[in-house]
Amino acid sequence: MQRRDLSRSLLAAGALAASGLGLSPAWAQRVGFQEGKDFVRLSKPVPVSTPPGQVEVVEFFAYSCIHCHHFEPLLDAWIRKLPADVKVRRVPVAFNTAFVPMQRLYFALESMGLVDSLHQKVFKAFHEERLPLTTAPAITAWVEKQGVDREKFTGFFNGSAIRMAEAAIGLQNAYDVEGTPALGVAGRFYISGQGPRTMLIADSLIAEARKT
Repeated sequence: MQRRDLSRSLLAAGALAASGLGLSPAWAQRVGFQEGKDFVRLSKPVPVSTPPGQVEVVEFFAYSCIHCHHFEPLLDAWIRKLPADVKVRRVPVAFNTAFVPMQRLYFALESMGLVDSLHQKVFKAFHEERLPLTTAPAITAWVEKQGVDREKFTGFFNGSAIRMAEAAIGLQNAYDVEGTPALGVAGRFYISGQGPRTMLIADSLIAEARKT
């Protein structure tokens, strides 16, 4: 999903996946991805939440983004193979106020420790079941149907999730996110994309971040 409604094809990503190249950091380094074409080096570094010696990767996504829905299984598989010094966190974007309720949905789930069990289900509910999870009443009703305590969820949704959503918008702007899905690496690099090649670029930039 692009701010300016630009579309990108998944054909190249599918071809790469079919080739069996995998997500090898060594292969990524040999490719020699180009700054300005494959990734952006930020002119001003963004603060990270990880301690020294660790590399932070931020996934920028939106539940309403069909490309994010398709990208999530690829990202999950990549995360499972990452070394211990690489930490991934998800950050829902808000390109306008219509995105905010679903931003708060994610942060409420995160605060309640329910991302692992419900994150993928939100994507499925929106894109496959066509449920309009774009307002607080619709979101709360759906969450309650998943067996979540309504009162506890509402407390987070109308409390800490608001502050977390505001911070997410600040991070989104600091990385100058133009579309989703996208990755931020080490507070220094920005990658837009939605397929295996995105993770190959990230592998290469993680290796570079470790050197400095």
